[in-house]
Amino acid sequence: MFNRINIFNFKITNLVLSKLPKEILSEEKFLELADFAVHCRVKRVKDTVKLKLRTQKHLYTYKTDPNSADRLLSSINCDIIEL
Repeated sequence: MFNRINIFNFKITNLVLSKLPKEILSEEKFLELADFAVHCRVKRVKDTVKLKLRTQKHLYTYKTDPNSADRLLSSINCDIIEL
């Protein structure tokens, strides 16, 4: 049975989980979401590039290699911010 504490914990857990960034695993999905993005932040670390798409409701992340990242960045229309 649900009591007040369980319901409260359930609501807090859902609130916290909705705020976490969501990882994208495919280039096609990244390009699809880029149409709705406000901006894209680019973080380059050694041999990995992390692309962070900010939409109105969510933050999406995509990890890739530098060559693919440059190709993807040239094909999106939102603002690009290098970190």
